[in-house]
Amino acid sequence: MRSYELDTNGHVNNSVYLAYAEEVAVLHAEAVGFGREWTTRQGGAWVVRKHEIIYHLPALYGDELELTTTLIEVRGARGVRQTPIDRVDGAHLADITTEWVWVRASDGRPTRVPPAVIEALLSNPTAQRGSHPRCP
Repeated sequence: MRSYELDTNGHVNNSVYLAYAEEVAVLHAEAVGFGREWTTRQGGAWVVRKHEIIYHLPALYGDELELTTTLIEVRGARGVRQTPIDRVDGAHLADITTEWVWVRASDGRPTRVPPAVIEALLSNPTAQRGSHPRCP
């Protein structure tokens, strides 16, 4: 992480954890073929409805972090991801659960997740998981 991502206690700021979780989700979606270009063609977008964070240990300046995201549910208009944050030495720092909602780009109203997403995940369970290192 970078020094401007720290709070006054020298810990990674809470909002930065959320940015990390969103970044790894976007990278994962791109990697499995459901990124920005695909989303635009569908006339929709994913938006975050809710984040829940459980903090175990603080991340400090210079820590090298590993984030893994797993899509645990897709139903109706929503998807739920779990994103643990660990230091590369194995220390478990935080657990983030994020609820995403699929919305129509035209009016921002929730609508069912496109069947292609659900089919891809059912046919390839490894497509449900992605990871990304966060380094200083």
